[in-house]
Amino acid sequence: MAIDFTLAPEHEEIRKRVRAFIQEVVIPASEELRESDRDAYLRGIFKLREKAKAEGLWLPHMPKEWGGMGLGHVELAMVQSEAAKTRLGPWVLNCQAPDEGNMHTLLHWATDEQKDKYLRPLLDGVKMSCFAMTEPEVAGSDPTLIRTHAVQDGDEWVINGHKWFISNARRANFAILIAKTELDVPEGARGGNTAFLIDLPQEGWNDVREVETMHGSTGHSEIVIKDLRVPESQILGGRGNGHRLGQYRLGPARLAHCMRWISQAETALDMMVDRALNRYSHGSLLADKQGVQWLIADSAMELYQCKLMVLHAASKIDKGEDFRTEVSMAKHFVAGSLNRIIDRAIQVHGALGYSTDTPLANMFQHARWARFADGADEIHQMRIAERTIDAYRSTGSTNAATGGLPL
Repeated sequence: MAIDFTLAPEHEEIRKRVRAFIQEVVIPASEELRESDRDAYLRGIFKLREKAKAEGLWLPHMPKEWGGMGLGHVELAMVQSEAAKTRLGPWVLNCQAPDEGNMHTLLHWATDEQKDKYLRPLLDGVKMSCFAMTEPEVAGSDPTLIRTHAVQDGDEWVINGHKWFISNARRANFAILIAKTELDVPEGARGGNTAFLIDLPQEGWNDVREVETMHGSTGHSEIVIKDLRVPESQILGGRGNGHRLGQYRLGPARLAHCMRWISQAETALDMMVDRALNRYSHGSLLADKQGVQWLIADSAMELYQCKLMVLHAASKIDKGEDFRTEVSMAKHFVAGSLNRIIDRAIQVHGALGYSTDTPLANMFQHARWARFADGADEIHQMRIAERTIDAYRSTGSTNAATGGLPL
């Protein structure tokens, strides 16, 4: 089996164009934008988006017939990693979470009418969305425990419940809401939830607060849902398919996060090496000291592993193969590596790294989120172990659970 992640010439050209656009246009412009002036900040982003459209760098993850660049997941990896060199990069190219995952979901599950109303404005960049599944009272990694429930009342559904850490909710024009509709499904069964499309704002959807996190208030809302009424036509993907829809959405979305995290890890490693080459202490540069060399070497090896895992998982998605184990492994490993590499970079920078004079402190605060977002480390480890055991039971070998590679 040939394994070749060399980009085709046309895709290498796209990578170079994305890199140049991010480095020469987006990063200089973003340095002048200030979130405290919200109107000016949004105007700046929309101007950058228009430039991205003009450059043909819009919607890299979507099919060409829907106005996208039509890239596969391997090619998307290089675009996402280049875009994520700055926090605004994915927003400018309109491939940011949670809209990116919601676009995939709507393309696959929505009716034609729903695509016209919800997907098309997302693709055009004139509306934003959120995905409302996580709840404070139950484990967010187990959707079968969801308590938000919807009861049918004629041609409408009445929804009550409690959600939190709903990213982008305050900016969203609509939500994909997961609620339990089949109240007689046994505990632990996966057919009890349904997805609803909720227009925002709407009576019954109460945005209580923006949850303060380690890195500040960044749009993760707590929502109380009280007697929210939606028509039957707002069901997305069919009644009882909420779990399947959520899993379909989360698989590629997890890998997209990894693509962006790799960019952040590489930035941290670059900064670590630059610091080591320019900081003199105790008779030599830090780069000449074995202890610092180990930090650099460990980070380089981990980053190499991250890139290979993401590219291999992406290739399995492109081939239509079962990618669940590979994506779980990549998500777990890349999230951990991101935290470790940034931490090492801070260590090499010393007190400067701990300060806010470099981006490392802010990067570290954001990185901690990676280890539980879209499934906590321990959940992925559990699933990886289950599939490894199942592979051995089925074939007498664990090879299928370790990438199915020819060695």
